[in-house]
Amino acid sequence: MTETEYAHLAEATLQRLEQAIDQADLDYEFADGGVLQIEFADGSMIVVNKQAAAQEIWVAAKSGGFHFRWDGDVWRDTRGDEELFAALSRFASAQSGGAVELQSPTGG
Repeated sequence: MTETEYAHLAEATLQRLEQAIDQADLDYEFADGGVLQIEFADGSMIVVNKQAAAQEIWVAAKSGGFHFRWDGDVWRDTRGDEELFAALSRFASAQSGGAVELQSPTGG
């Protein structure tokens, strides 16, 4: 994929993620440069950011660091094959202490 295609796809994904976080009623901050920080009551965070050089989306959570690469349909974890929104739902549930389901408004 070209740099332009990656930039468009990653930005659209972060915007969909922002909408999903809004619907889940979580606190977050979207910083310039494509960094999304989800904040939890215990002070922990999940940080999601674009990594243009690798053409990936990176996630830092209490449970570790994860890299997601576009497979043609969805962003998949490069080690465990989990889809981005499913993984973020699992991380957010663990860090919030309650069930959190982040679904992509457009399904991917």
